[in-house]
Amino acid sequence: MAALGWLTPRRRSATARSVLAGEASAEAARKSSQDVQDIEDALAKETTQEPEFPVLGDDRAAAFFDLDNTVMQGASIFHFGRGLHKRKFFETRDLLKFAWQQAYFRLAGSEDPEHMQEARDSALSIVKGHRVAELQSIGEEIYDEYMAERIWPGTRALAEAHLAAGQKVWLVTAAPVEIANVIARRLGLTGALGTVAESVDGVYTGKLVGEPLHGPAKAEAVKALAAAEGLDLSRCAAYSDSHNDIPMLSLVGHPYAINPDAKLRKHARQLDWRLRDYRTARKAAKVGIPAAAGVGAVAGGTAAAIALHRRRR
Repeated sequence: MAALGWLTPRRRSATARSVLAGEASAEAARKSSQDVQDIEDALAKETTQEPEFPVLGDDRAAAFFDLDNTVMQGASIFHFGRGLHKRKFFETRDLLKFAWQQAYFRLAGSEDPEHMQEARDSALSIVKGHRVAELQSIGEEIYDEYMAERIWPGTRALAEAHLAAGQKVWLVTAAPVEIANVIARRLGLTGALGTVAESVDGVYTGKLVGEPLHGPAKAEAVKALAAAEGLDLSRCAAYSDSHNDIPMLSLVGHPYAINPDAKLRKHARQLDWRLRDYRTARKAAKVGIPAAAGVGAVAGGTAAAIALHRRRR
């Protein structure tokens, strides 16, 4: 600072601030560069220390993928509802109500039995009296209209890696099995486990067979399928975004948290489960994992419901 003595106090103060700003900027640049290097080092370490996965030709292994916000952005049942609304199955007010019910669970972070029942009854009332074949055919159209562009490329690549290794890949979702089967078929997956709506003579009755495939029910479905298929769950993988699927993730030897909610992220870190976040590059950098380039932030039903909630306030 002695070299600045010939300057006026004002000029000297301005110059000092410039020097300080420059030093701070340089330090920030060095820190950012080091952060990037730390991430790259962590990824390199993971690559060198972990065995190749999935294992080629391991026919006693399979992969199980949750659907909503794991494979697809937003809630599949909401996108399906949009398609049915377009086809005059129900009124706009019903669609908005349904959107809020679907988003409530994610916003609240837990499932309230009363809200779950209300959402379930709304969905079942929509399809009551319609033929199963009709909904299946419409489901194909709705996939093209609303769902195809919402598939996460990163998650799809994970599923394709299992298929390329010769393993079966299943969707496991609380969404209606008819929707799940359409999505699984379009993605080239083996099949889907989903909620089964009762039908008599090919017509929906407005009731369920048992309960929605949710939480612990997913784990039971995976165990039953594994037993029927002769799978070794310790060699299988499971992928989900939600802490509600911890029972399913805990069954397998290779659990992955995909686009995880806060509770699942915390649980996954405690147990050293692998994490993948495809929502934004910033989110990915925060947890030190790769992001899928060009993929927008989450949304469909949840964003619509948040906007609706704000308008009501």
